[in-house]
Amino acid sequence: MPNFLEDIFGQLKRAHDRVVLREIHGQEFVSVTGRELLEEVQRVRAFLRHSGIQFGDRCALLAPNSIRWVVFDLALMAESAIVVPLYSRQAPGELAAMMKDCQPRLLFVSDPALGEGVATAWHEAPPRVLLDEPLQGTAPKISLPDPPISRLDSDLVTIIYTSGTSGEPKGVCLNVGNLNFMLGRTTERLGQLMSQRRAAGPDRVFHYLPFNFAASWLLLLSCLTRETILTLSTDLHQLAEEIRLASPNYFLNVPTLLERVRCGVEEAVSKRPALIRSLFHESREVWRRQNAERVGAWGKLCRALGRNLIFSKIRERFGRDLRALICGSAPLSPETQQFFQMLGIPVLQAYGLTETTGICTMDDPRVPAEPDYVGAAIPGIEMKLDENEEILVRGPHIFPGYWKRPEETARALQDGWFHTGDQGQVNVRGNWRISGRIKNVIILNSGHKVAPEPLEERIARLLPAAQQVVVVGNGRSYLCALVTGTVEAAAVQAVLDTVNPELPHYQQIRNFKIIFGSFTPESGLLTANGKVRRDAINARYSAEIDSIYDARAHGDAVRVDSEAKVANRQHA
Repeated sequence: MPNFLEDIFGQLKRAHDRVVLREIHGQEFVSVTGRELLEEVQRVRAFLRHSGIQFGDRCALLAPNSIRWVVFDLALMAESAIVVPLYSRQAPGELAAMMKDCQPRLLFVSDPALGEGVATAWHEAPPRVLLDEPLQGTAPKISLPDPPISRLDSDLVTIIYTSGTSGEPKGVCLNVGNLNFMLGRTTERLGQLMSQRRAAGPDRVFHYLPFNFAASWLLLLSCLTRETILTLSTDLHQLAEEIRLASPNYFLNVPTLLERVRCGVEEAVSKRPALIRSLFHESREVWRRQNAERVGAWGKLCRALGRNLIFSKIRERFGRDLRALICGSAPLSPETQQFFQMLGIPVLQAYGLTETTGICTMDDPRVPAEPDYVGAAIPGIEMKLDENEEILVRGPHIFPGYWKRPEETARALQDGWFHTGDQGQVNVRGNWRISGRIKNVIILNSGHKVAPEPLEERIARLLPAAQQVVVVGNGRSYLCALVTGTVEAAAVQAVLDTVNPELPHYQQIRNFKIIFGSFTPESGLLTANGKVRRDAINARYSAEIDSIYDARAHGDAVRVDSEAKVANRQHA
């Protein structure tokens, strides 16, 4: 049986004169056909052989998403090298630490500045190669077989470093067998999503998440395996316009983007004439009630008007051919999922970790999604809960281990089960809900244990101007929060006054501090896919956190801090 890479090469051969990949540059597309992509892959393979790359050599790939990135990824895998994808926006010191760990033979970079940043942080960095160099036709001509070099299921394909949300990033090894299994499941699910499509032709997919993120890379490989036109974003500041131009059938998201879309729509509606505002809110209320009670003639009229005059206009921003949004990385709020359902856009959630080849559960597109849940375990995967509600997983998608970390591998893999570190629940329908990370649980000095994620998500939903909300309080008597963004203290307090009465006393947020600006991957306070690095935040803002508790203890006003400037404000 052909492996996943042989399937991709076969699909690209069949797509000889058809566009398979394209980048958006302003209002224009830069495209390649299947034949053109394979030709560029062959050039890079020739360069790799001339450079002496051998079976199992690690090669780091440090670049934003692009057609060139895909070319190098396919060429390295075809030559049986182990690809180490790195995030181009990550701090040079962190990138250097990852490369010190895996010792790559070569570092492929998109521009000199990225390479110089790593070399400054690590003087023994491997030789750097600009992506343009092997593609300029200067490499020696070497006769190469068309198919990739044959590999066993146990052969490593990639080392993807974890986000390091709770410690030092670890290199997750994934092998041929992992990818063979998982791509069979993802392509099957995408086939189910597109099975009722009216128009013939390739799937159209838009993509903006970085390829060093396991689920993002998995979608790339799934698209290359299927008959697809994959459009790559080149400007995250122009996502709305790029999505409109790409007119996708589906694309992968993180919850942050969907939350911002919902908040943006609600804010825009709030500025429209009273009649439009009233129609929007009445239509939404009717939609929410329709499954719980009978809707009268007035309700049906409002629903029809809202759908035709408002909801359809919002939906058109995603193009006329959108069938679904796919969402992963973190739990999506039920309100946001229901908002998109109201617009007629299904949101299909998936859950997984890098160690599980990106995915464990996926919503079935043939069945209405259940808000607040991430779907059922995909066929061939077993999931269960241990005594502390940790999710354990077993199946062909489980990674063989961490790179050169046998003790941590042994702790994660016990009796054939992978310990995810996530807490969750499963309902009678077999759908899973993710509560939070066990390592993130805050233990108060009263002994109470609090998962911070649900509290943070709840506050953030009611405070759309906030960039991040981080609950703190480990070893303290009560919880407080850091809030980033351009927000008013009075607005934060108003949200807490709404949320706190509905919570048990030990989960209530008693004080807060506003940090102007936001946490970013470049600052080392967010991961590549937008998750907060709690240990780093607690260390960076230890003085500010102490001051929240000091202010509370002494009855002082809450002080609102900026990293550059401290301003005093009083909240009610």
